[in-house]
Amino acid sequence: MPVKTKSTKPRILIVTPEITYLPSGMGNMTQRMSAKAGGMADVSASLVSALFELGADVHVALPNYRRMFQGDVFSLHDKELRKYHEVLPDSHIHLAEDRIFYYRDQVYSNHNEEAMRIALVFQREVINHVVPRVRPDLIHCNDWMTALIPAMARRRGIKSLFTVHNIHTRQVSLAQVEEFGIDAAEFWMNLYFCGLPANYYHARSQVPVDLLTSGIFAAHYINTVSPRFLWEIVEGWHSVVPESVRAELRNKYFAGCSAGILNAPDVSYDPTTDDSLARTFTAEDVMEGKTANKLALQRGLQLKVDPDAPIFFWPSRLDPVQKGPQLLTDILYQIVSEYWERDLQVVVVANGPHQAFFDNILAAFDLHERVSVVDFDERLSRLAYAASDFMLMPSLFEPCGLPQMTAPLYGSLPVVHSTGGLYDTVRPLDVEHSQGNGFRFDHYGAEGLRWAIDQAMEFHALPAAIREREIRRVMIESARDFSHKEVARRYIEIYEQMLERPLVETESGEAIKAIAEGLAEMGPGE
Repeated sequence: MPVKTKSTKPRILIVTPEITYLPSGMGNMTQRMSAKAGGMADVSASLVSALFELGADVHVALPNYRRMFQGDVFSLHDKELRKYHEVLPDSHIHLAEDRIFYYRDQVYSNHNEEAMRIALVFQREVINHVVPRVRPDLIHCNDWMTALIPAMARRRGIKSLFTVHNIHTRQVSLAQVEEFGIDAAEFWMNLYFCGLPANYYHARSQVPVDLLTSGIFAAHYINTVSPRFLWEIVEGWHSVVPESVRAELRNKYFAGCSAGILNAPDVSYDPTTDDSLARTFTAEDVMEGKTANKLALQRGLQLKVDPDAPIFFWPSRLDPVQKGPQLLTDILYQIVSEYWERDLQVVVVANGPHQAFFDNILAAFDLHERVSVVDFDERLSRLAYAASDFMLMPSLFEPCGLPQMTAPLYGSLPVVHSTGGLYDTVRPLDVEHSQGNGFRFDHYGAEGLRWAIDQAMEFHALPAAIREREIRRVMIESARDFSHKEVARRYIEIYEQMLERPLVETESGEAIKAIAEGLAEMGPGE
C-alpha cells in the first residue's frame, strides 16, 4: 500500500450497500444517488452528512446502481452523462463499478446465489480499488455484505468499525471468494471459519467462512443498533441468533469493544410536511390533524366512519417468526368484540406469510367495517401513522425497529413487547407524571399483548384535554430524541475513541462538541 501523505485529519471510509442521500458538496449527481432497503440507508446518509458538514475527511463507498440512481441512465443527455461520470478521483464518493450493479431495481436479491455474488463483487471493488485509492485511517462496514473488509483492514493496519444491523449471516468458501478476484490468502487468518482449519489450503477447500461472524471477529470495534439487543445476545436470549455470532459479540462486549447505537426514522417522516397525509399537522393542532386523517383513512378502507374510534395500526411485515402477528390474530375477534361499542378498529398495511390468517378471521366473523388488512403501500402506511391512535409492534426480538420511533412523531402511541430496540425507545406512559411515550408488555404472548391493548384503551377513555396534552408532549420529545443528529454524534464519538484523536480540530479539540453546539438537523440537499 502506498505511504500516506501527512494530514491533520484522520480519513474515514464508510462502506455501505445502501444510502438515501449524500451532501451536494461531496461530488456531482449526489442528490440522485439514492438506493434504500432499510434503516442502514438512513444511518449511512446521516452519518456521512454529519461528518461532511463538520469538515471531517469522510469518504463513502457504495455500488454504482445506475438504474436506481438515474432511472434510465441512457435517457440522459451527453452533458448529464458527463456529469454522471465526473465522480472524480479526488471525490469523496467512490462507486464500485460492475455490471452486476448497473441494472438492478432493488438493493438486495431474494436469491441466495445472486445475493452472494453482489456482496463479493462489491467487496472486491472496495478491497482492490477503493481502499488503496482512499488510504483510510478507519473503515466503517455494515452487515455481512461487507464482512470480509475488517479482516483485510486488520491485516493492513487500518482500524475498522463493524455495525451489525441484522443477525442474518451467510457462509462462503475461500475458493469462491478468490474466484471473484479477492486475494483472501492475504487475510484469511483474520476470518472466522465454521470449523478449525489446519492450514490455508485446508481452509480454502473444506472449511466455509462465516461472514457476519468474520466481520465481528476481525473488527476492532463493533456495534449493534440498540443497546438492549446487544445485552440480550450477550445474556443468551433469542435462539435464532447463531452461536458463532453470539460468541464473538460476547468477546467484543467483555473486551469493552462494543456499543449499541439506535437508528432513527427517515427525515421524511414528518407530519408537518408529509404529502401523503390528508392534512399535515404539528403538535399544536395534532387533534384536528389526526381527526382529518382518520376520516380519510376510514373512508378509503371502507371502515365505519367515526372520528372518535380508536385505531390500532400494524405497519410491520406479517412475519410470525419475528414480528408476532399471530399474537394479534389470537385475540383479534376478542378485542374487537369487547370494544364494539367504542368502535375499536384495526388497520394492517403489510404483507407476509401470516396475512391469510387475518383474511380468514375477517371473512368468518364479518369484521370488514372494523378491521382492514391491505398490502403494503408507502403512502397509505404514512396516512395510517397519522390517522391511528396506537401502533402495534409485538416482536419476539427486534435489533432496532423504526415504526415505534416513527409512530410517536405522528402522535400515534406504540404498543410493543419489551425487547431490543423496542425496550430502548418505548417508555411506559405515566399520565399522572406526564412521562413515557407508549405501552410495553413483558410476557411474550397473546395475553401480554391483550393487556397492553387494554392499557391503551384506558388511556383513550381519558378526557380529551389530558390525551391531547400527553400526545403533544410525546410528539415534541420524539422529534428531539429520535434524530439522526444524535445517531451521528454517537458514531463520531466511537470514531474518535478508536482513533484516539478528534476528527477535526476545534477550539475544544473535540468533534462531538462541535456537533452538540450547533450542527443543524440535516436532510436531503443540506
